[in-house]
Amino acid sequence: MKIAVLMGGPSSEREISLKSGSAVAAALSGLGHQVITIDLNREVVARLKNFAPDVVFNALHGKPGEDGSVQGLLEVLGLPYTGSRVLASAITMDKIMTKRVLLQAGIPTPKFLAWTGAEYATGKKEIKATILKELGLPVVIKAPTQGSTIGTFIVREERELEPAITGALKYDLSFMAEAYLAGPEITAAVLGNRNPQVLPLIEIVSHTGFYDYQAKYTPGLSDHIIPPRLPDDVLAAATSLAGRTYTLLGCRGFARVDFIVAGGREPQVIEVNSVPGMTATSLVPDAARAAGLDFPDLVQKIVDLALEP
Repeated sequence: MKIAVLMGGPSSEREISLKSGSAVAAALSGLGHQVITIDLNREVVARLKNFAPDVVFNALHGKPGEDGSVQGLLEVLGLPYTGSRVLASAITMDKIMTKRVLLQAGIPTPKFLAWTGAEYATGKKEIKATILKELGLPVVIKAPTQGSTIGTFIVREERELEPAITGALKYDLSFMAEAYLAGPEITAAVLGNRNPQVLPLIEIVSHTGFYDYQAKYTPGLSDHIIPPRLPDDVLAAATSLAGRTYTLLGCRGFARVDFIVAGGREPQVIEVNSVPGMTATSLVPDAARAAGLDFPDLVQKIVDLALEP
């Protein structure tokens, strides 16, 4: 097939997207496909029209490649593409909206509060007091539409709260405060369309104490433990919740559902990644290998899913 791999783009996750796209392109070329890589810029439409791909592999992380914008563009161009469609992409890109949908459906997620930057500017004292009263310390402050833990801060002392909120608002027009739950962090890669398959769960252990950008993308700074060191009933509950969350949000192709397991017993969904990383240190390829799918097979499967009606 003729396959165009979209990568790069203007987001804060550009460098990781370039790595994901390069790994995907190499795998597709090795499988015998005719592949071009396209950095997301103003020439993207002309290049797509000239190449006329059978399918587009979206390896863009962050906005606008993961929030429904590029998906809408590809819909208008009539090109099949990997991953979730416009609505699911837009919802999962926004952590606040994701959590509202999860709560409405009764899927456990840590308690949270959210404000716009404008609201914070006029009511800093009251908002900080509300966070401390309702959520306590430590608390997690997040920029809601960033990935790779960019714009995320764990606040352990009251004096750290204002700098964290200011830091989150550098990335987004709003911010969220989320209850900090102690417990292991695990993730579930999900693959499929109508009948999604939850791949083996992974426990994430960061050697920096926080699974941040550096720990995620620097080899040796984190461990992926398969299966997680948790009771079987907890793993079964997380697997079920991952499948329910994926279906509820309308995800397609592949995605990753991240959890905190409160007290080692209660899995709670913290976010959903609709275009997960596909680099050498990424979680989804690790989960696929544990399920017997090597990296080229995984990439081919994602392409096949994109072409399903």
